[in-house]
Amino acid sequence: MQNFFYVMVILSLVILISCGTPNDPESIIGGDGGYKIVSKYATSGYAQDIVLRDSLAYISQGQGGLIILSVLNPKEPKFVSELTYGLRGYSYKLANKDSVIYLAAGTFGVSTVNVADPLNPVIKQENRAIAPAKNFHIMGSYLFTAVSEEGINITKIIDPEHPDIRQTFFVPGYAQAVCTSADSNFLFIACGEVGFTIFDISDFQDGYNIYPIVGWLDTPGFAEDVTIHPDLPVAFLACGAGGLVIADYSDSANVKIIGSYSTGGYAKEVVYKENKIYVTTGSRGLQIFDVSNLSSPVLIGTVETKLAMGLALDDNYVYIADESEGLVIISIP
Repeated sequence: MQNFFYVMVILSLVILISCGTPNDPESIIGGDGGYKIVSKYATSGYAQDIVLRDSLAYISQGQGGLIILSVLNPKEPKFVSELTYGLRGYSYKLANKDSVIYLAAGTFGVSTVNVADPLNPVIKQENRAIAPAKNFHIMGSYLFTAVSEEGINITKIIDPEHPDIRQTFFVPGYAQAVCTSADSNFLFIACGEVGFTIFDISDFQDGYNIYPIVGWLDTPGFAEDVTIHPDLPVAFLACGAGGLVIADYSDSANVKIIGSYSTGGYAKEVVYKENKIYVTTGSRGLQIFDVSNLSSPVLIGTVETKLAMGLALDDNYVYIADESEGLVIISIP
């Protein structure tokens, strides 16, 4: 009888330990959801971000600068070129327009690289006046740069070799990422510990105007990145330890959270595509959510990588810039 009692106690403890909360990803994920790693490429530096152009992947890699890989065959990425010498600072986020790559390098500002010849990328400009550069968004011929405690910088980039700075204006908190609405009337900013802010830029005036703040939301965690729904007044935010946050800004004076999910890891970057949200979560890898029901995101897949930072998508693959593993390419089912 005593042995039976001990067995029952042990079984009870096992059951209790194995039960997670309903919002704990590890307790409800159904594996990878069909998303499979098809290849990896160990970059020479610490991969931070990635953009795709044609069949090439451009990857920022910290002190390792910029590396360019061919992903014509995603199952066998191949080295094209690398640019390290002359790129100062720690390369974080990237943006691309035409044959130009912009690299955010913190206190070293923004570096402009001409990649018209991918075999021979050339540094064309280093602008330390746009600092500390964290992340970018391009709207037409304007480059918006999130510059942390300095706010948002607006620069006209008709001539990439001679960028024309229009202004830097303050925002609440520490600007980490920025994007604009489809109609270019609003500017959305992930502001770190302050959360999510909205500015009215409908009267843009070539980047010189004073823009009013029209919306604010205190988000959980540290707002790192923001993207928007293409058709609805909805923003998706990667909020660090606060996970994924979905916000309704239809009434900008009363922005509200309508959905959220605790990613478990540190939500770093967020991308929306066809009713799905892709979030990099550091040591928890890539997480994919079905957001057909915006108020109830459903985790449909997790792909483990060591330290997922930036990501990019095409129709068939997800490309992860992983600080530890380099480039990780994942097939979309």
